[in-house]
Amino acid sequence: MRRRQLGRSDLQVAPLCLGGNVFGWTADEDASFTVLDAYMDAGGNFVDSADVYARWAPGNRGGESEEVLGRWMASRGNRSSVIVATKLGSEMGPGASGLSPQYMTQAVEASLRRLQTDYVDLYQAHRDDASTPLDETLAAFDDLIKQGKVRVIGASNYSAARLTEAVATSERLGLARFESLQPPYSLVQRDEYEPDLEPYCREHAIGVIPYSSLASGFLSGKYRAGQPLPTTPRAGGIQQKYMNERGFAVLAELDRAATAHSATPAQVALAWLMARPGLTAPIASATTVPQLREIMGAIDLTLDPATIAALDTAQAA
Repeated sequence: MRRRQLGRSDLQVAPLCLGGNVFGWTADEDASFTVLDAYMDAGGNFVDSADVYARWAPGNRGGESEEVLGRWMASRGNRSSVIVATKLGSEMGPGASGLSPQYMTQAVEASLRRLQTDYVDLYQAHRDDASTPLDETLAAFDDLIKQGKVRVIGASNYSAARLTEAVATSERLGLARFESLQPPYSLVQRDEYEPDLEPYCREHAIGVIPYSSLASGFLSGKYRAGQPLPTTPRAGGIQQKYMNERGFAVLAELDRAATAHSATPAQVALAWLMARPGLTAPIASATTVPQLREIMGAIDLTLDPATIAALDTAQAA
């Protein structure tokens, strides 16, 4: 499997990043271990998590995903083979959120304990913190790199204006810059990334690792007009957000492309992302080995220009 360089860093990552949001939530530890093993066996090496995963699930406190990933790496003895990405900044409890230097020092130590490692390959700001000056946040990230606790830093959910300001601040102060961006991006959610973030990231060689690549499962083809909704925690939100004329137009084009390429709609949706110039690796999750094999199959799927063009314009039809 050919690796892709993440931004200007020395991280060489698989073209599909395995999402860890399901670990400790819809995938228990045994299921998570099995999926992680299958991902590595298939040539993957890039796993994305966050300290807040999966705090939203009843009975969880946050940190479950990192803990599962940490125990898996410890049991397999494979830490050096895994590119570990995690995030900080979302609320972990009263007064435990944001990107102040003091909190960042606490947050990274907590993540390192849960992950059972002494460094994070890619440490990302989960969301912007307008209450903390950028120079303070970036200086704190730079200190973590100098201490050897972090290799590369990235941003998630940043606007183009804020990302531009952050990179300019790093350059002005001689600090490590964000080498990656993690935006929401898929065939049915394009407006937040394409107009401003995409040209900026391409111009400045910032790696892009989009999340919600399958629109929370909508692009897998499980959601159809006039059919019962899947019994998942996210089904209601997906129905409200994507089950409309524009969403079904995209599904119809996915179906045509999948038939033409002997693939599944999910594979086509991921292959479309992988073919996008400037995009490093989409993030996709799996709770079973068959699901994992399906999404990994997108790596070997090459879409012809006519198919890409048809998918590009499907939402506007």
